[in-house]
Amino acid sequence: MKRTHRTSIEVALDTHAGAVLLGPRQVGKTTLAQDIAEDRDARYLDMERVADRRILEEPDLYLDEQSGRLVVIDEVQLMPDLFKTLRGQIDRRRRRGHRTGQFLLLGSATRTLLQQGAQSLAGRVSYHELMPFTLPETGTEAPSILWLHGGFPESFLTKSGKASLRWREDFIRTYLERDIPSFGLRIPAETLRRFWTMLAHEQGGILNAAKLAAGLGVSGQSVVRYLDLLVDLMLVRRLPPWHSNVGKRLVKSPKVYIRDSGPTHALLGIETQENLLGHPVAGGSWESFCIENLIAAAPRGTVSGFYRSSAGAEIDLVLNLPGGALWAIEIKRTTSPKVTRGFHIATEDLNADERILVYADNRDVPGKGGVRAMPLMKALERLASA
Repeated sequence: MKRTHRTSIEVALDTHAGAVLLGPRQVGKTTLAQDIAEDRDARYLDMERVADRRILEEPDLYLDEQSGRLVVIDEVQLMPDLFKTLRGQIDRRRRRGHRTGQFLLLGSATRTLLQQGAQSLAGRVSYHELMPFTLPETGTEAPSILWLHGGFPESFLTKSGKASLRWREDFIRTYLERDIPSFGLRIPAETLRRFWTMLAHEQGGILNAAKLAAGLGVSGQSVVRYLDLLVDLMLVRRLPPWHSNVGKRLVKSPKVYIRDSGPTHALLGIETQENLLGHPVAGGSWESFCIENLIAAAPRGTVSGFYRSSAGAEIDLVLNLPGGALWAIEIKRTTSPKVTRGFHIATEDLNADERILVYADNRDVPGKGGVRAMPLMKALERLASA
């Protein structure tokens, strides 16, 4: 299954000294990197393997020998001192005429990598984020399985619903008991599981740190710290409110979504499509699923947010595309191609260029006020061609 990011990463390697590929664990970064490396003169190192870490104990000695080759370094955040070495290597190789395609770095933590590498590698590498499978990648216009199982490859490609659910439960347990402690963070696994589950129940809601803190029996600062962690691990999206000079009082707190629907449903014990459709979280889960697919389909450099005024005017997703066009997208799991009056008011407030309702039918239907109702796949195709 070809990942849509492959082309952009290959272009980055052909135009930059290196590329950094970020994404949560088990999302397919290693598979994608190895596929790219097969077509190049490349060496692969995994920083979770003791033998490979030893190779880079004296990094310049090894990397000097690989000059002219692509070096793939997996889980690079586990060796934070390596970034300064890589900067020197890139600069020396440039002087020798090797200006592009030197390093492909893979990592599972956004903040860690950006803090350690942003200054050292500024202007030398291109950053990319790989998320679970999206609807165009799965090659189907029926998103029900992708929505239910989520887009992590092992979960989506597993034929059995029970086996998929078990994989996701193991995925969550491994993150809580092994991966998060490996970053040196001391948070009780059970506390973080409860917090993650609370976010699943509140999928797509406005962040209320005080309510979450009361439910967990911790401070508001602890809730913010837990949320920062899950955002940095690319497991949760904190969608910011859209700020605009429209002369109205706007909601200032972000919305919070679990980025992949598979873990959401595993945390809530949802195994089948029937269970999902009858669950109170179905609407919020569908909204999150659509938002992640839409953001992934948007052109690189797009800024995303949501709009809500204190009077109730609301847009689920606002996308500001690199050319300046403003897209307003409403998401409803309904077959009725109608939006609320609040959406019309909000789109007028922002003077949105595109006004779209993503809904649960296969028809593309024009509506009032310049709004066009369409299925998710059609909206993704429009965004991809924008």
